[in-house]
Amino acid sequence: MMGPDRRFHLRPDHLIRNGGFALFVAAVLVFTIIVATYQPEDPLLHPSSSSPSSKLTSFLTSTSNATFLADVSVLRTGEDFQNSSSASFPSSSASDTPVVGDAAPFIQISDIETTTAAPSVVAPVECDRGAPVDCSDRELFNVMMRAAIEGFQDIHFYRFGKPAAVPDASDVCDMAWRFRPRDANRPTLYKDYRRFHLVRSANCTLTVAKIGDYHSGVNARKRRRSKRGSGSAPTSEAVFEPKKNFPEAVESKTESVPVVGEAINDTLPVIESESTFSAGKYLVYSGGGDRCKSMNHYLWSFLCALGEAQYLNRTLVMDLNICLSSIYTGTNKDADGKDFRFYFDFEHLKDSASVIDQRQFWTDWGKWEKKDKLPLHFVDDLKVTPMNLAGVKDTLIMRKFGDVEPDNYWYRVCEGETEAVIQRPWNLLWKSRRLMEIVSAISTRLSWDFDSVHIVRGDKARNTQLWPNLARDTSPDSLLAILADKIDNGRRLYIATDEPDTSFFDPLKDKYTTYFLDDFKDLWNDTSEWYQETKELNNGVAVEFDGYMRVEVDTEVFLRGKKQLETFNDLTSDCKDGVNTCPATA
Repeated sequence: MMGPDRRFHLRPDHLIRNGGFALFVAAVLVFTIIVATYQPEDPLLHPSSSSPSSKLTSFLTSTSNATFLADVSVLRTGEDFQNSSSASFPSSSASDTPVVGDAAPFIQISDIETTTAAPSVVAPVECDRGAPVDCSDRELFNVMMRAAIEGFQDIHFYRFGKPAAVPDASDVCDMAWRFRPRDANRPTLYKDYRRFHLVRSANCTLTVAKIGDYHSGVNARKRRRSKRGSGSAPTSEAVFEPKKNFPEAVESKTESVPVVGEAINDTLPVIESESTFSAGKYLVYSGGGDRCKSMNHYLWSFLCALGEAQYLNRTLVMDLNICLSSIYTGTNKDADGKDFRFYFDFEHLKDSASVIDQRQFWTDWGKWEKKDKLPLHFVDDLKVTPMNLAGVKDTLIMRKFGDVEPDNYWYRVCEGETEAVIQRPWNLLWKSRRLMEIVSAISTRLSWDFDSVHIVRGDKARNTQLWPNLARDTSPDSLLAILADKIDNGRRLYIATDEPDTSFFDPLKDKYTTYFLDDFKDLWNDTSEWYQETKELNNGVAVEFDGYMRVEVDTEVFLRGKKQLETFNDLTSDCKDGVNTCPATA
């Protein structure tokens, strides 16, 4: 008996599908052969006058480099980019706008990095070895930028300024740039300006022989706008305009980051007309027990007042006079008469918030209050919350604080139910850019390539009841043992410390090149830029580089170390605030 017929029969739909696949394979094979064998004419070798390639040919045969043409568009600075939650920085993409300053335009670094075959020397058409250097020459500009990029490997360049000529000098040019350290973990941009020393070879080509020290290229520095001291007459540039709808304005404004090294304009805002003053709405805090307290206490109270002013859409009348606590002074006595601008960036504050100096305000109030019948709303009870004052239409709201501490502290206004409503605007408060200039100078002298350690000793090391191990754990022998596993031998080591006798740490010099804040005293002595500017700000009276300034600079340099070791996190098992105060571990 024969079994079933097992011959295979293709159905019509199978035949169509297999045939289509065969045609697809054949088409791919033909296309591959054509691509592999086709040799088109090179448009660069056969240009026509009307084709786009003729423009490329013209560019390649040109003696100039169009990449470096100056741009006169609006300046974009580091303040246009901010990431307050992390240390991120603006990118140097090709879409960034080159900037133009008062003294010299800037060219963005992306243009340099994407330019092919940047020249290392300049070959003039005519050779005159005695001719002065033309600092405006674009090819020389390329040479100087390339020398800077190759000479400073630990920083990332963002913008270069156009070179500036140096009077009575034929072989030097000054040039500025903006940068950040390559391994930076702080959202800050910096500006430097240096002097470039140039030499001519036998055939008159120019090369960079030497780049000067930090801020040596003073002719490339952006000109400072006019300033006035706290007691001098207002200038025409210091025009005050109350900000309308302030909360909305803050929300729509692009966040910013500090740019250290730019010209500072921290003149006091003034009101130039009676009508402008009378149309404004103001908030002032009067009295209280916040004066001469620690700086943390002062800021906690001040930012409460600023937060309430923002909530009420009013201009804060602020007293720029600070009483510095005795804990920051060499005399161990409170020091009144310190200027807010010595410690904090007032230019950023007045540009970001609506504030006016108290002395100026009371002068204007005395002139126009009775004449224009300006109403005053007086508050002397902390139970009156900012929410209760939201509907007040009077020109001035004055909060009066009594004499009994701690019930007369300004920050009490922001406690209780107000805490959920008033947000302290910490983003408006930056450290003084004059102090940050010192931080930048120290970091530059250390080539932005150093490690740092914060060593707390002083009174805490002597108080063995609260800190039983601190003195031993911060001794030179203990430090050498701990640092051996954390910091490589031979590294630059910046030591931020409250130990007055830095020779205590001399044993560390056997393994590291150590630096302390006082090693850089020339940055604030009587010949320094900081000294001259703060003296001018203080009506010609010299300003002491006090304890709080030292803390600010020491801390900021420490935070720029590539490796950072803290006393109570890395060096000792003692608790920061004493025995049994360490935070519970998860």
